[in-house]
Amino acid sequence: MYAHILIATDGSELAQKGLDHGLSLAKGLGAKVTVLNVSEPAPIFASAGMYGPVATAEDIVAYQRAGEAYGAKVLDAAMAQAEKLGVNAEAVHVEEMWAAEAINQIAKDHGCDLIVMASHGRRGLGRLILGSQTVDVLTNSQVPVLVVR
Repeated sequence: MYAHILIATDGSELAQKGLDHGLSLAKGLGAKVTVLNVSEPAPIFASAGMYGPVATAEDIVAYQRAGEAYGAKVLDAAMAQAEKLGVNAEAVHVEEMWAAEAINQIAKDHGCDLIVMASHGRRGLGRLILGSQTVDVLTNSQVPVLVVR
C-alpha cells in the first residue's frame, strides 16, 4: 500500500504521537521511513528603535545553531525509536524553510507516498492567529496525508 512514509516531527509531545503512529504503520507495512525535522527561518524584526529590537548577525547565527542542535536531538531520538522497532529509516533536517513547504518538498524529492504528521486541531481564531502548517501541507501535497491528533 505505502512503500515510503515521510513523518514530520518538531520534537513536541504532540508530534511524538504522529511519530509513534507513523513508525507503527511503517512497521506493519514494511515501509521505509524518512523522518523530517525543519528549522524555520530566523524571525527578523523589520523595525528598530522605539518599535522593538533588531536581530543581529550573531543572533541569527545563534538561532541557526540552536535549530541544528535541536533538530539533531529530535532526529537522533526518532532514529533510535525506528531502530528499536526494526523500521528502515533515514533522518532529514531542513534549515531556513517554512515547515509545510519543507514537508511537501522533501516528500516529493524522496519519493514518499504518504505523509504522517500531528495536528493540534485548532479551529476558528486560534487557527487564524497561529496558522496551520497541517492545512498548508494538506492544501499543497501531491500525496496522501495522514493527520494524527
